[in-house]
Amino acid sequence: MASLNKVLLIGNLTKDPELRYTPNGTAVTNLRLAVNRKFKDRTGELKEDTCFVTVTAWDKQAEICNQYLQKGRSVFVEGILQSRSWETSDGQKRSTIDVRAERIQFLGGPRGADNSSSPAAEQGSKEGEAQQDEVISPEDIAWEE
Repeated sequence: MASLNKVLLIGNLTKDPELRYTPNGTAVTNLRLAVNRKFKDRTGELKEDTCFVTVTAWDKQAEICNQYLQKGRSVFVEGILQSRSWETSDGQKRSTIDVRAERIQFLGGPRGADNSSSPAAEQGSKEGEAQQDEVISPEDIAWEE
């Protein structure tokens, strides 16, 4: 039987990234995204719906997102769906489905920045992509307009 687990999202951060570290020192950042969808209802009226999604970034990608992203920024996320279950301290079972980021691309420039002289744009780098298990320096980030 075939299966596929791939998610592509473009949305805006609803709050600043939350960086933390696991007990073994691995960086993890949660991004809260608002993804908007416009559609026409049965009467032809234009409607808008917003879906809120939690995206989890790991390792160097987590640190870069925490350093360069803030509430309101637009991002493109490529990842997979990941389910998690746990039990609360009072014994209630909880579960959620999040997106585990494989690639995050920053859209739009940082506030007040002139992106025409971005080192990453000049070097033809990954254009703002932060891929898991890849060493990325701030100079490797380009900002899309």
